[in-house]
Amino acid sequence: MWHGLLLDASFRSLLLNADFELAEEVRRGCCPFCGGALHAAHYPRKPRGGPELPPEHDVRLSFCCAIDGCRKRCTPPSLRFLGRRVYWATVFVIVTVLRHGPTPERMRKLQELVGASRRTIERWCAWWRASFVESHLWRASAFIPPIAPSDLPGSLLERFRGDGRRRLVALLRFLESLTGGANQIRLAEGR
Repeated sequence: MWHGLLLDASFRSLLLNADFELAEEVRRGCCPFCGGALHAAHYPRKPRGGPELPPEHDVRLSFCCAIDGCRKRCTPPSLRFLGRRVYWATVFVIVTVLRHGPTPERMRKLQELVGASRRTIERWCAWWRASFVESHLWRASAFIPPIAPSDLPGSLLERFRGDGRRRLVALLRFLESLTGGANQIRLAEGR
C-alpha cells in the first residue's frame, strides 16, 4: 500500500492542490512582520525520491512582503515539502514507517525505491525519535494512549482514520507547522 503512494501521480497532484489552497490562505493575509501586502516569491526545489512529475510540482510556493525595508519571506505550510529536506515529505514519512522493524532486504528495497542511502534513512528515523519529540508540535499534542517515541512515525500514522491515502494526508497536515511557514509567523508574533 505505502509503496504505491510513493509512485502515485494522482496522490502527488492532490498534495499540490492542497499546497495551493494553503498558499492562497497566506496570500489573502498580510505580512506577519509589518502588515504589508504579500507578493508571490515562489522558488524552485529539486525534490528527491519520487517519480518524474511536471515542473509545477518542483516549485515551493512562497510570498514576500511588498514593503521596502521589510521584504521578509512568508512561506506557507506545505504537504509536499518538510522544511528544508531535499526528499519529498511523503518519502520521508513512508520510508521511516516502512523502516520500522527492518530486514536487510527491506532496507535494500527502500534504498532502491527512493535513492536514499542507509545513513540518510537512519538519520530520518533518528529525527522522529529525537528532534520531532522535542518540537513544539509534539509537546503540544496529547495522544491517548500516549505514543512511544520509539514507535514513530508508524504509531502516529495509525492514529488517523481512513485508508492509507487519507491517513497519510492527515499526518502531513498534522506536520504542517514544521514545514517552515508557521514557524516564521510564530516568531513574528513572539510565540
